[in-house]
Amino acid sequence: MDLKLTGKVALVTGSTAGIGFSIAKSLASEGALVYVNGRTRPRVDAAIAAIRSHASVVKVDGIAADFSGSAAANAVIAKLPAVDVLVNNVGIFEPKPFGDIPDADWYRFFEINVMSGVRLARHYLTGMLKKNWGRIIFISSESGGADSGRHGALRRDENGTDCRGARDCGVGGRNRRDGEQHSCRPDGVGRYGRLCRGDGGTAEKVEVRGPEGIL
Repeated sequence: MDLKLTGKVALVTGSTAGIGFSIAKSLASEGALVYVNGRTRPRVDAAIAAIRSHASVVKVDGIAADFSGSAAANAVIAKLPAVDVLVNNVGIFEPKPFGDIPDADWYRFFEINVMSGVRLARHYLTGMLKKNWGRIIFISSESGGADSGRHGALRRDENGTDCRGARDCGVGGRNRRDGEQHSCRPDGVGRYGRLCRGDGGTAEKVEVRGPEGIL
């Protein structure tokens, strides 16, 4: 697989384990300089070591931030002023009966699951538009289209946020709840459920090219 990402800088939030870690590892294997993110420095360092253990030549660094407020996003931006690829993957979930969820929990979940991505995307999009190249990807959940209480409500907010942002910038035209198909402008600034190639091909063309063009 060659996604044409050699030399690109990528930030993957919530990437010390699970889906985020797999995305970070894949981007690193494609030649990108990847910044992994987790809530604590030990978890970030462990993820970096794990990625390097698969290939010693990969370029990977890390930033510890919990995104429970705007200060975390500001700290990340201060350390990493510009990126070519932003993957907003960070998210938390706690099963709890609706009647037992206090306001503080709603605000905490909204800050981490929604506003963290909003703040980062708002900052990094400016640089991407100036370069006429970039990728902003929100990793959401199928529960955004289902009746799943607080988690589903927050994911619906996240889905709507990234799609509205794409439309406002003239880079998006379609969205499906399952997260599989989104439009991407030919100049490379766009959003797609499965990461677009770095050569600026449209999402539709990438899908036609086959597995080698899709992450």
